[in-house]
Parts: sequence; structure tokens; C-alpha cells
Amino acid sequence: MANHKSALKRIRSNESKRVLNKYQHKTTRNAIKKLRELTDKKEAEALFPSVSSMLDKLAKKNVIHANKAANLKSGLSKFIATL
Repeated sequence: MANHKSALKRIRSNESKRVLNKYQHKTTRNAIKKLRELTDKKEAEALFPSVSSMLDKLAKKNVIHANKAANLKSGLSKFIATL
């Protein structure tokens, strides 16, 4: 158990950040799945900017690596191009 007030605060803040990061990461994964299930090119092109933005935000907060975000965005844009 932590012995300092600052350590106790760090435990609390880490937990709240973990929950928020988990929520945002799961939401982004669901958005990617939703985009990959689309068959209409117009709908996919409309949804792509928001998914791309979500990935950028995760990368900026170091929830996922920047290269992973870039790879996912590249793969999604290729998918949309094939529709």
C-alpha cells in the first residue's frame, strides 16, 4: 500500500485515466469494425474522417503507437478505395 499522499493520488488518477483510455480505445475499435463492414463507398468515405480522427487522438495520448495508427488509417483508406 502507498505511504504518501501523492502516491495515493497517483493511484486514483491512474485508475481514472485507465478507464477513460479503455473506453476510447474500445470505441475506436468498434468504429473501425463498423467501417470495415460497410459496402457502400459513400457511407465509408463519410465515416472515414471521424475514425481517422479517433485514431490520431489515441496516438497523441500514447494509447496506441503512432505507427499503428498510421498503418490502420492506411489499411482503411485502401479498403475504401477497393469499394
